[in-house]
Order: sequence, then structure tokens, then C-alpha cells
Amino acid sequence: MSRFAGRTAVVTGAASGIGEACARLLAAEGAAVVVGDLDGDGAARVAQEIEAAGGRALAIATDVGDSAQVERMLTVADERLGGIDVLVNNAGVLRLDKIVDVSDEAWEFTLRTNLTSVFYCSRGAARRMIAQGRGGRIVSISSIHAVLSEPDGGPYTAAKGGIEAFSRTLAAELAPHGVTVNCVRPGATWTALSRPLYTAPVLAALKQRIPLGEIGEPEQIAQAVAHFASDASRYSTGTTLDVDGGYIMDGSLPAASY
Repeated sequence: MSRFAGRTAVVTGAASGIGEACARLLAAEGAAVVVGDLDGDGAARVAQEIEAAGGRALAIATDVGDSAQVERMLTVADERLGGIDVLVNNAGVLRLDKIVDVSDEAWEFTLRTNLTSVFYCSRGAARRMIAQGRGGRIVSISSIHAVLSEPDGGPYTAAKGGIEAFSRTLAAELAPHGVTVNCVRPGATWTALSRPLYTAPVLAALKQRIPLGEIGEPEQIAQAVAHFASDASRYSTGTTLDVDGGYIMDGSLPAASY
């Protein structure tokens, strides 16, 4: 497949998990991919493996919560890869604590990494997409916890809800320029961020709660991202796609019935 032949994609948080899966899939389908991550060594590994498989990739160590570093990443992508056609906002962190115990530092760090980064990256990419005059795709990774509570995850849920609200406004503003803006809302997914949380009791509860009875894989989320990044989604903007095994839609009572 070559859905993205001749296009350049920037993926943040791409050294592992969902971001890595997105970078690999976009590259496999023809895109030149910027692998952006705070973990420079991890980003370099992913880029090297993409190139070894015949793709084109460039690793750029970037703190997406720093506007200057974001601008540097986007400028390098623009100058070395010929523009920016797709942006995937994926970088994220999770710190768990009761809201009454959340420190100022934890709140600011989570919002900076998960939400402010989406503003910095989207603003910079949008400016370049407008100037290029050929449209573009911005896809941000949200979470089912943008709409479902996550006890002990107040800063995280605030950031994910903010991503979706921000994306709707951005979609309206960029529509005249042919730039679409959408979100993918993963449910429980195997990543480096979530794996330590999935203890045996948690896994048992999740498999009972999720209608499809399993934890998602990063590659399944990447497929949804690739759809929004492709021409197949050119008439979709300002929307969010759940990829959660049915978690959100299911209102049944586990192990009980009315």
C-alpha cells in the first residue's frame, strides 16, 4: 500500500507504544516520517528500524512541552523532508494521585506534556500547512477518559478532554484551508505507559468490562490514525473515533442482568 507516498508525517511520542506503531505504519505506506520523542535514543532506534525496512525516517529528540524545541523539530521536518502533510499528536504522560493530593508540579507537568504540546505542535504544523497550500491532516490521541472518569487521574483526564475541545475549534478554523483535525480515543491498550497498571486484578476487571474481552494493541490504534491521516477521511473533521473494544458504549452490568 502507498496511501502516503510523497507525504511527510510528524509523530510525537514515537519512541514506543502507540506513537511508534503510528510511525511504523505511516512509513510502511510510503510516508517520510519524523520520529519525535524526548527519548532520543528510542527515537533513533525506531527511525533506524524503519529505514532498515525500506522506509524513510528522521529521529528528532524533542521536548514537546517546549515551544522552541517544537519549532526546531517542525523546521527540520519542513527543510529536510519537504514540508509537513500529517501531524500525529501522541506524546503523553500519566501520574496517578487523588486530586486533593496532586501537586502543582504534577498538574503542570501533565498538562504541559499532554495538552500544551498539542497546541504547540498543531499551531506550528498548521502554519506550515496553510503556507504550503495543499491541505493537511492533524490527528491527536485522546483517551476514553476524556469522557469517562479515571479515579486518581485528574490531570490526565483534564488534558485529554482539553485535547478534544481544542481540536474541534482548530478543525473549524482550518477547514477553509483543507486541513482536517480529528481525534482517536483509545481504550485500554498495551503500552509502556499502561503496562505497569495492568495487574492481574485490573486485567480481570477490564476483560469483564470490555465487550470484546481484550486489551487493545498499539497497531490497532495506529490503523485508526492512518485512516484520519489519509485521503479516505477528507470529509471528516472535528470528530473523534473510539477504538476501545466497546468500552464506552456498553452500559450493561458485568455478571448481572435486569
